[in-house]
Amino acid sequence: MLLLPAAAAATDTVSNPLAQALSRAAPAANPKVLALATRALACVQRSMPAQTLSVIDYSLPSTTPRLWVFGLGPHPHLLFHELVAHGRNSGDNLADRFSNQPGSLMSSLGTFVTDGTYTGHNGYSLRLKGIDGNFNDQAESRAIVIHGAHYVSEAFARSQGRLGRSWGCPAVRAGVAHKLIDAIAAHSVVFAYYPDPRWLQGSRVLGDCGGNEVLSSR
Repeated sequence: MLLLPAAAAATDTVSNPLAQALSRAAPAANPKVLALATRALACVQRSMPAQTLSVIDYSLPSTTPRLWVFGLGPHPHLLFHELVAHGRNSGDNLADRFSNQPGSLMSSLGTFVTDGTYTGHNGYSLRLKGIDGNFNDQAESRAIVIHGAHYVSEAFARSQGRLGRSWGCPAVRAGVAHKLIDAIAAHSVVFAYYPDPRWLQGSRVLGDCGGNEVLSSR
């Protein structure tokens, strides 16, 4: 069952044109998750423009493509639909534990904005800045980034019954990583979902949008 904060009722796809457009572009995605993602996007757009929106649905198994990347603008469209890994301590094929704590090796929930590329020990990578308070604001200090990984592939999933797991990063297929990262490197929102009641009720991005200070630390 998808748990929604009371304030999210207005973002139901029935009354949300952007969520409707994203659902048409990605019929395999949960429309209520897309509606929440557009709510987070609207909050970010109070402070900065956004050219793309990436949605990760961690309620789906790792063996299912659960990352959608949308181009925004007058005609929203699907850019990527990809596999994505979760953190080693978040679960096996299904993730069910999330943390913001350094050293947890878990994925974090909430809304992120992209914060620049670099090349490190995981190759070409994209920094993520968590803006959802204590649910993900340690992302930068934890080095939570989007990067390519050999353990994210259909072949690995077939052989192991799950994808490999990261140290908390939303790792993607090595073959698509560079192209995907370039597509979302500038002015982009990444929304990571799981039906966790504490986050859904406590998120400032999904609640009152944190006043006008959601991106004040950028």
